[in-house]
Amino acid sequence: MKKILLLASIIGALVLASTPRASGTPEFAKKEKKSCLTCHTALGKPDLNDAGKYYKTHDYSLIGYKKKPGKGTP
Repeated sequence: MKKILLLASIIGALVLASTPRASGTPEFAKKEKKSCLTCHTALGKPDLNDAGKYYKTHDYSLIGYKKKPGKGTP
């Protein structure tokens, strides 16, 4: 039983160590002088909206981003 728990602990630690880290930080919001909700669907959630996806794929810049009609304001 102890061997199984040890093995499960090791596997769990390896899985946690190999998960990707979130790269969005409050520093991005300060840099852009925008709220977190400019790029995220909800506070504390990693899900990106259209502006966030644009920001991520355009070298972390919102320059040139055009919001789609009916969407929130970036």
